[in-house]
Amino acid sequence: MSNQSIEQQAIEAEAAEQAEIEKRRERLTNESTRIIEIAANEPYSALKCIHQLSVAGGATEATYIAIEQRIVADQDAAGAYHLALLAQNTPDLPIDARQLIELVVSKGDNQQRLALLKNLPLPPVELIKAQILASDDGDAIGQMNAYLQINPEGYGSQHMLASGQSDQVVPLSPGK
Repeated sequence: MSNQSIEQQAIEAEAAEQAEIEKRRERLTNESTRIIEIAANEPYSALKCIHQLSVAGGATEATYIAIEQRIVADQDAAGAYHLALLAQNTPDLPIDARQLIELVVSKGDNQQRLALLKNLPLPPVELIKAQILASDDGDAIGQMNAYLQINPEGYGSQHMLASGQSDQVVPLSPGK
């Protein structure tokens, strides 16, 4: 093969790769627009939007903001839980994870609170503890105490995995 032919193949491969990137960008933009439309117009659609965002493999910043706004408007603890966990794993998302966590702690159920305790790298242990104790739910209090006994600082499952303890899969919270 000549050098010219090798160079031509490289140029064609780069052009094909660039075309594929543009195609993916266009698809993500279209998916983002569709998800934003759902979040703007359908009450309690945050979980549906988060699922579709996951299926799409990503989205624009505006999509995450629209989902967060839907969650706040609906005071949707289940949506807040899932978006807060997503934000913990993707630190550059344009959302206020602290606000979402506070919504779960104040408006969520004990299973969501326990899941936050176990899944956030640095959960608000005292706030979660106070809400669970105030609920007078013996089962949840027992689970919380058992967890805090082995992990008094509440460092979350990532810390426990790093220290050699086994992972605990926390189920998805039920939607409304």
